[in-house]
Amino acid sequence: QLQLVESGGGLVQAGGSLRLSCVVRGITFSINAMGWYRQPPGKQRELVAGITRAGTTKYTDSVKGRFTISRDNAKNTVYLQMNSLKPEDTAVYYCNAAGGISSGSYSPLHSWGQGTQVTVSS
Repeated sequence: QLQLVESGGGLVQAGGSLRLSCVVRGITFSINAMGWYRQPPGKQRELVAGITRAGTTKYTDSVKGRFTISRDNAKNTVYLQMNSLKPEDTAVYYCNAAGGISSGSYSPLHSWGQGTQVTVSS
């Protein structure tokens, strides 16, 4: 059974940084593309960043140049380094294995974990 355990969120002032981690158990992590997603208050969940098994990355326009996704296959972990945070980055952040790589959709493949809350104050 797949387990997604996100951590690293918190309260930070605008301009600050956070590093999110997601430990994945129950799938062969190294063969899967992974994505970080977020759900702002009152809004739909959206893709933030994705990374293929080969390390190719994709970012939504609003975080390009500020966020970096990476993975450590030996630790079954995917990371999201978030710099220059803005109040509009406030959301619950989730990770998931992703499909639809060829189309660029990074559609989530499994049920969601509990997520980690990121709150950016102005």
